[in-house]
Amino acid sequence: MFGIVGRYLAGTWLRLFLLCQGGFLAVYLILDFMEKLGRFSKAGASLSAILQFFLFKIPEMLGQTMPFAVLMATLLALGMLSRSSELTALRSCGLSIPRIVLPILMLGLLGSLVLLVNSEFVVPKSYQQMEHIEKVVIKKQSVNTFFRLNNIWFRSNNLILQAKVFEPLTRTLKGVTVWELSADMQPVRRMDAEQALYGSGGWELLQVRTRSFAGQGGVVASARLSVPLTLKVDDLRILDNNADNFSFRKLREYAVSLEKGGYPAGRYRTMMHAKLALPFGAFVMVVLGIPFALKTGRTSGVAMGVGAGVAIGFAYFIINAAVQSYGRSGVLPPFVAAWGANLIFVLTGIWLSMTVKQQ
Repeated sequence: MFGIVGRYLAGTWLRLFLLCQGGFLAVYLILDFMEKLGRFSKAGASLSAILQFFLFKIPEMLGQTMPFAVLMATLLALGMLSRSSELTALRSCGLSIPRIVLPILMLGLLGSLVLLVNSEFVVPKSYQQMEHIEKVVIKKQSVNTFFRLNNIWFRSNNLILQAKVFEPLTRTLKGVTVWELSADMQPVRRMDAEQALYGSGGWELLQVRTRSFAGQGGVVASARLSVPLTLKVDDLRILDNNADNFSFRKLREYAVSLEKGGYPAGRYRTMMHAKLALPFGAFVMVVLGIPFALKTGRTSGVAMGVGAGVAIGFAYFIINAAVQSYGRSGVLPPFVAAWGANLIFVLTGIWLSMTVKQQ
């Protein structure tokens, strides 16, 4: 596909990318291992369980570190070629800058496609295994709370709760149904509420219709009704954050289900679009890194390249997180919130490329 020059540039970039990616993964694993080792040891975790946990976490780590590695490899590869005057020699042979950097752009796009496959097919399954190992195998917890495609389920003694959606900002469950069971697991009554609000006294159902299955039955309406659920808001927040590890297809189905039920799904629509936007952050890093490296490569050293890579990478993820937060809160449309940071940095890279051509 590439000529001799293209293969040489691609090989140089790939070697640096593998070095950077391996370094980032190693640092991530060491820091995470040191942070969790004490808790796992107190829980009596075996060595095999700990190793399995971190093995299943590697796909998630890869998704978080690969854009940094792509950016760093681009800055270092072009910086080294520029300082050694190899880029000057190539341009003197009649090769344009777009022709020179084409192999790197294609490798960046390939990296984004790999991240997309990893995010859609590998991470959801590996995350389930990782959660099972941590909560069930290591911590010996019984999982009472389930965040599934269409519902949140929770069992508390003789009560079973089902809810459509959780709003973290208001600490509110919407579309709530609570079943009260007898000792022999027979339904005693059913409570349907528009919302369940968490306050100082626990969970309180709002606009409730209670149907009793004992005696003559009947339906009783009430404005408020307290229920003795042991469900914690922090547990729901964890479950809501775990939705980031769902696949694009599951998030889309969940959002459609919420919208059909009359509930806002902007938060999950934003997560859904982000499942496609975030993998292409690797390609965005290449687009931004190429002109930056060409402008500073002759004068900056390796330390400068590493520092620039860290600064650009953190700027991207901070801006991306900020824009996505507006989408999850409903201020921005989900598509704009998910792709906004990519658009900003691609336009910045294009502008920097135009200034390079003028030099």
